[in-house]
Amino acid sequence: MKTWARIVGGMLLTLALAVTVAACGGGSSSSSSSTSGTGSSGGGASTSGGRAGGSATVAIGTAPDFLDPSIGYTTQSVETTWVVYTGLLTYRHANGEAGTQLIPGLAEALPTISRDGRTYEFTIRRGLTFSDGRPVRASDFAYSVQRMLRLNWGGKAFITNYVVGASAFDRGRARTVSGITTDDATGRITLRLMTPYGAMSNVLAYPALSIVPTGTAMRNLSASPPPGVGPYMITASTPNRGWTLRRNPSFARFSIPDIPLGHLDTITFNINSNTQSEAQQVLSNQADVFDPGDTVPPALVQQIQNQARDRFSREENPSTFYFFLNTTKAPFNNERARQAVNYALDRRAMVRLASGFLTPECYFLPNGIVGHPTGACPYGSKDGAPDLARARQLVRDAGLTGAPVTVWGETRSPRKEYVDYYTNVLNQIGFKATEKIIADAVYFPTIGNSKTDPQTGFADWLQDFPNPSDFYLLLDATSIQPTNNQNFSRVNDPHVQAELKRLNAYPATELRQHEAEWQALDEYVARRAYVLVYGSELLPKFFSNKLNFSAAIFHPLYLTDLTSLQLK
Repeated sequence: MKTWARIVGGMLLTLALAVTVAACGGGSSSSSSSTSGTGSSGGGASTSGGRAGGSATVAIGTAPDFLDPSIGYTTQSVETTWVVYTGLLTYRHANGEAGTQLIPGLAEALPTISRDGRTYEFTIRRGLTFSDGRPVRASDFAYSVQRMLRLNWGGKAFITNYVVGASAFDRGRARTVSGITTDDATGRITLRLMTPYGAMSNVLAYPALSIVPTGTAMRNLSASPPPGVGPYMITASTPNRGWTLRRNPSFARFSIPDIPLGHLDTITFNINSNTQSEAQQVLSNQADVFDPGDTVPPALVQQIQNQARDRFSREENPSTFYFFLNTTKAPFNNERARQAVNYALDRRAMVRLASGFLTPECYFLPNGIVGHPTGACPYGSKDGAPDLARARQLVRDAGLTGAPVTVWGETRSPRKEYVDYYTNVLNQIGFKATEKIIADAVYFPTIGNSKTDPQTGFADWLQDFPNPSDFYLLLDATSIQPTNNQNFSRVNDPHVQAELKRLNAYPATELRQHEAEWQALDEYVARRAYVLVYGSELLPKFFSNKLNFSAAIFHPLYLTDLTSLQLK
């Protein structure tokens, strides 16, 4: 989330001022090798009609940033908060592309959007109560947004940059967000924007925009999360150790279509930073779910495939793994240098380094996101042999043979191995490349600082929401900042800017109508070689033999759909 900012190895990404997101999100368009079902019944019924009751444990290697929904931003957070705190809008509980469909949550219907794209209107469902019994009111939404801003959620610029009065409230210059008006008598909620932003419906479906009771304390409540409206509730939480979910007994009577009640009575998360131990626990059935936000140790992959083939798969996750190429300084301010590295990289080698947890790609928009190009790559094949001879010639033609290049990277595997290989490739085609490997915890703030001004290095993005605008924040010139910059290639292209101004205004519900336009933009960016894309991450779906593997949903945004877990 990330944008997902996302901590899957210790890094929360934040983009300030223009837009704040985290790559951190994860997503999926289809299962790579799974037979997972897609069942999700309406009316609040249990998912797929499977066995109800029982408990399960989730082994998770990285603690959530927060379990307070108003500030949680990482995959490890939203995997839980999605089923505890329902927003005005949410997503269908389904595998693959079906799971990217926006559906009404606590709102009666999808928003009514004005012709100019600047006014969103909702009506909240009647008879809703929080898990502690308090009634849900329209004004709770306004309070929840203000609480999110006060607590400084990492993605708050999705609101402050677009909602009337949100920036003034955030800066302490107003007592309320003037662009949000509510009527508790009718349940009506109106949201006014300063400028059209088509992804606003996606933003409103994010758990940080879910509804908590008015009066909820304006402080981090991760140790004692506030009540919500959802199929589960958090009944115990010990930061950095674990937390427990129990089914919400009041949720069934709301009969909200397409939001299942869940099967298990209790789900316990145990934090174990040793992923070797975590994987072994699931393999030996001492724990039930290996959290997909964690990396399966390469040394165990073959053993797991051999011994747990009926309860393990690699799942597609719309994400972009790439090397940024700083377009404002040598050598990558030269387009031929950027073309050269795109010709030279063997994406098959990257897949091997990832132990198979990577699908080779060459376009910035990944499979599963509207606008993903399906044609041939402009510089060689994404799954064929590289053209080193052509790459060397381009470097020579550009007069860059022997040009020094510093490649930035993280310490954790396989990201360091990606950088090792890339550095070797740069040397093979004529550059004089060396590595600069730094700690994961400081990596993105360091490369995002203008004082560092790195030439090239590792970068990745996992969706905050299934909208191409979420990915194109990283190539938007307005995203370039002195600190916390995420446009690492410092792309500032008038054509890209003109297209983004137009495409970003289209409502999320109309994305398919403009798919060809997004695709054309992504093909243009690939031809300009602004980045070196090499793959989209695959994530592990790995259970004990106690759970019904095929019935469990691997959600494109929230990974393990906890409502779909059930005993055999």
